Amino acid sequence: MSRRDGAPDLLRRIAEQRRERLAEHRSGLPEPAAMAATVEWHAAASGSAALDDAASEPLTPRDNAFLAALAGWPAPATTAPPAAASASSQASASSQASAASQASAASPDSASASPPAAPPAHPGRRAHPAIIAEVKMGSPRLGSLRERVDPLAQARIYAANGAAALSVVVEPDFFFGSYELLAACRAASGLPAVAKDFVVDPLQLAWARSAGADAVLLIAALYEPEELAAYARLARGLGLAPLIEVHDGADVAALAGEPWELVGVNNRDLRTFEVDLERSIALVPALPPAALKVAESGIRDALDVALLIESGFDAMLIGESLLLAADPAATLRALRGVGGEDGAVRGARGD
Repeated sequence: MSRRDGAPDLLRRIAEQRRERLAEHRSGLPEPAAMAATVEWHAAASGSAALDDAASEPLTPRDNAFLAALAGWPAPATTAPPAAASASSQASASSQASAASQASAASPDSASASPPAAPPAHPGRRAHPAIIAEVKMGSPRLGSLRERVDPLAQARIYAANGAAALSVVVEPDFFFGSYELLAACRAASGLPAVAKDFVVDPLQLAWARSAGADAVLLIAALYEPEELAAYARLARGLGLAPLIEVHDGADVAALAGEPWELVGVNNRDLRTFEVDLERSIALVPALPPAALKVAESGIRDALDVALLIESGFDAMLIGESLLLAADPAATLRALRGVGGEDGAVRGARGD
């Protein structure tokens, strides 16, 4: 049985839907356009690192704004995405995001990347935990959040209250996202961003880069080890830091033999939706020692953050505790350990 067949049912269903979406996208294009789409990521790569053996080497904080933000390094000089956005495409992105992101993967607009936030005063040293704050417009468990979340306002709140980076869920059918949403939130916040998708085609990497992403999520359970390594190398060739998400020991074992710069552990069991920080903490000793380690999902308050930092994690990816908080600004400050009023912590727990 392949690793893909053994993945949680939810992951397999979402990945299959993404394959169908990509097939529809290609089949709906005239033949010359379909051919162009097939090699679009090649064109995107031509403006950054070459897709050769060098792409197998991990990126460093000197190369990538997302890694720099998590590590506490000064932000590197930014490069424009391969295809500059037109004024009309930028307006379309902002309009769609303001309407809470119409679900579409048909033809993502590109958008120019905004500069990352100001670098820390002490390179390589963080006074507070690195928080990757998430924007998503819904999930299979929560349903749609379109009536509850203003994505651009949320992104600005994150930037103003000390988030190190941004996570934007772009999958359209289960999470109600889009690459236009990513472009608009990246521009609104100025924070380096990771595109969270279920990657089944190199074209998605080109879309992420064109939307201004600095990193891209790759879920280890969806790939054979050699396929995961190939996608990571393609991502690096586009200047995207691959964030490899693992769920269990089998996923961690699939990382053997490759250099990794960024590994995330999902605290949520995607079969039961239960959160168990201890299960994730138990995986830390087996994670690639050179990789920045990100704890993902189910992180409720500053106590959880402190436990995870003490256990060896470098950063936290936090979504629902911020998205559903009555006061996301106070909640984010409390999670970072600044102005950690009891009320903000209670709000993060949902009490």
